[in-house]
Amino acid sequence: MRWIRACLVGCWSVAAAGGSAALVVLLAAGLAGWWPVGAQQAAGGMQQGGMATGAQAPGIFDEQHRPITAGGFVKTGPIVFEDIAKAAGLTSWHDTAGTPDKPYIVEAKGPGVCLLDYDRDGWLDIYLVNGSTLDALNGKAAAPHAALFHNNHDGTFTDVTEKAGVANDRWGYGCTVGDYDNDGWPDLYVTNYGQNRLYHNNHDGTFTDVAEKAGVGIGTWSTGATFGDYDGDGRLDLFVAGYIHFDFAHPPASGTKSVNYAFCQFRGVEVMCGPRGLPGERDHLFHNNGDGTFTDVSEKLGVDNKNGYYGLGALFVDVNNDGKIDLAVANDSTPNYLFINKGNGTFEDDSYLSGYALNADGREAANMGIAAGDYENNGHEDLVNTTFSDDYVIVFRNDGKGNFTDLSYEVGVAAPTIPFVSFADGFLDYDNDGWKDLFIANGHVYPQVDQHPEWGESYAERPLLFHNLKNGKFGLVPAVEGTGLAVVVVGRGAAFGDLFNNGKIDVVMNNMDGVPVLLKNVNPDHHHWVDLKLIGGPRSPRDAVGTTVYLTAAGIRQRGDVLSGGSYLSSNDLRVHFGLGDATTVDSVDIHWPSGAREKVKLPSVDRIFTIEEGRGITGDLCVSCRTGR
Repeated sequence: MRWIRACLVGCWSVAAAGGSAALVVLLAAGLAGWWPVGAQQAAGGMQQGGMATGAQAPGIFDEQHRPITAGGFVKTGPIVFEDIAKAAGLTSWHDTAGTPDKPYIVEAKGPGVCLLDYDRDGWLDIYLVNGSTLDALNGKAAAPHAALFHNNHDGTFTDVTEKAGVANDRWGYGCTVGDYDNDGWPDLYVTNYGQNRLYHNNHDGTFTDVAEKAGVGIGTWSTGATFGDYDGDGRLDLFVAGYIHFDFAHPPASGTKSVNYAFCQFRGVEVMCGPRGLPGERDHLFHNNGDGTFTDVSEKLGVDNKNGYYGLGALFVDVNNDGKIDLAVANDSTPNYLFINKGNGTFEDDSYLSGYALNADGREAANMGIAAGDYENNGHEDLVNTTFSDDYVIVFRNDGKGNFTDLSYEVGVAAPTIPFVSFADGFLDYDNDGWKDLFIANGHVYPQVDQHPEWGESYAERPLLFHNLKNGKFGLVPAVEGTGLAVVVVGRGAAFGDLFNNGKIDVVMNNMDGVPVLLKNVNPDHHHWVDLKLIGGPRSPRDAVGTTVYLTAAGIRQRGDVLSGGSYLSSNDLRVHFGLGDATTVDSVDIHWPSGAREKVKLPSVDRIFTIEEGRGITGDLCVSCRTGR
């Protein structure tokens, strides 16, 4: 595979230098079975199934002949999650995105969800992005609004959107969290079709949109976003992925002039067009100037997506253990990007040579979400990309130097995910045994699949949970009837965090044209844990984004990173969580701050949330169970 990747890089270099594009396509296709988007566009037609990249797989059905994507439930088994969204007060709000039949791709790609403690009361709140409608964009109908739900500390949430001023009222897709001005309060960036929002936290429960003033509005179709300090100046910079150049005045509909009269089909049935054959939008990297404004340096640094790929997931994360955050971009139906931070304010495109651009077959996939985590407890940050049905969720194993190998089949994740259209994903230690498990949110993009049950696919789908078997492999956790794993929704964004401060990681899913799902972790284990809230010093971002923590307990050395963005158009709890199994003490905590400083901290106990400030050690702790006696 290594020589194939090298040749592909060389082939594209030939094209960039004015060589024969046809020769490049033939070489790439012959070597790796790869048919790139540029060649499809040059051929003047739209591929069938504009998002699918794998060959059609046979349908899988359960005993009641339901597609496995909406069935396959068991009567008894481990109960891990319970959907408490209604009891928590979240179902008063719902997502709206275009019309139910989804004739245009702009209607199918949101919404994301973010977890943030916006009022700094020590409890995670929930921000849910909403879509819109053509009538709303034209001023003919009220715009659907996003929602900010305040955590009431008692298992319920209150909608404070209007008071907080974060309704967005634009066609929203994703969000990410970061303290861009280092004032100690989390800010919120929301990506849209059209102008984006940068909601500055006013410290009083309200936000002000400063995107235009800050220079980060963009105005095209933005998707995944991530904050990170790429140049080490102690301030969070911002990367925003672009998806498709979409014009509502000339929407890409099957058989119309806007798509050169091509017919857009999935398995012979007419569906929305794209992304293949449509022009991609540019990506943007904004450097933080330290005065409330940003400068677009994406073209200067070569991360602006000149290839016209279709960006969805984005994440700043250190993949080669050099203390500098790198940039991973999950591209839909096109090769992924991996930009390695050179440590001097520049990046090197290592997409192909690293093994991250393509899957094990040497083929691009319909990449959507990105999960980052050390699932082998070897100190290396692995990546998992979600994909379309007929393909498989890709587990990219990291050798510690930023070189990736697709081990999806070997680890047991590939085969079960082939029937599903997967969007959000995240590593979480749901049973606190000290080994990271994997959660995947699913939902199709074509409502038409429900009219063809023989395909073995469904529009609404259930999530998947893989348990870490501690030997480099995962086992699929059965979906017990009536539990959270048996929820069937059109899943999109998902965020992971300890919503109830009880040491168990919960999941919030934002769903297409539906109400949210709040999967409370009710796994019956009694394992121990710690959560670490990190605060950076003067030379690090204040919210410690980009920090890596190594914790050792009971002979296991775990890694946890403070990351902004990831999953699918979403952002997780910025606190670092460690399950400890039966260990009642922590042997060591080694913190690698973004400033380059390393700090060792001794934790006095377990089953608590510790606040640690750079250079000052532990400055606070929270133990909800201690107060309640649970």
